[in-house]
Amino acid sequence: MCRFLAYQGEPILMEELVTTPCYSLIHQSLHAVEAPCATNGDGFGVGWYGERLNPGIYREVRPAWSDENLRAICAQVRSRQFFAHVRASTGTQTSRTNCHPFGVEEFLFMHNGQIAEWARVRRAVENLIPDEFYGMRVGSTDSEAIFLAAFAHGLREDPVKALRATLRQVKRAMLQAGVEDPLHFTATLSDGNTLWGFRWSCDDAPASLYYQETPTGVTLVSEPIDDNRAGWQEVPRQGTLVVRGGKVVDLIIEDEGLRVAA
Repeated sequence: MCRFLAYQGEPILMEELVTTPCYSLIHQSLHAVEAPCATNGDGFGVGWYGERLNPGIYREVRPAWSDENLRAICAQVRSRQFFAHVRASTGTQTSRTNCHPFGVEEFLFMHNGQIAEWARVRRAVENLIPDEFYGMRVGSTDSEAIFLAAFAHGLREDPVKALRATLRQVKRAMLQAGVEDPLHFTATLSDGNTLWGFRWSCDDAPASLYYQETPTGVTLVSEPIDDNRAGWQEVPRQGTLVVRGGKVVDLIIEDEGLRVAA
């Protein structure tokens, strides 16, 4: 499982959350605690909103702990909203195009989870991507495919509804292919103004997701980045956290999650 971090609030240097905390994302790239695999060394990426509508993105295949460019960028870039991700591949190749976050127009997206037995359902899931977005598919991950497919269900207008509809289609494709493993979807999405954090699954064991709200902003993490665990709240199972203006504005919980009939 991958590890990630997202922030929205008053502009800060990315290093304040990504590289300098005692359990920073760089630390988690080698020593993750709340993941099946402690090492997340199959590349990394950061994305940030600055002076333009569309975000900037930097991705690299080297492990986060060994790339001096990541530290240099985080020490210089100040942003009101940014994403960071360290990757543990679930079967697709280690390449820049497969590193998170993924960007389309003003949107940023990153994911922690997988479609089990991806090779068996890849064609069916990629067929869900609208023609106008298929040319934007540059990698081979299930994460990017889910993101692009969600535009078919109105990601621009209602991201929560669009992603849920997409994932239920994905689960049906899994069942039709004889893949009975659960579908897990812990992810973050932003359009530059609103930040969404999702902790969904079709069973009762979604991947971890925490948030911390302070007077200056909101941080979402796969696992806490400091030793003050009391300062972090767990996003409930089947929960969606909505952040706008550097504040939590909604917490949506749907008991059914991603369960679907075959």
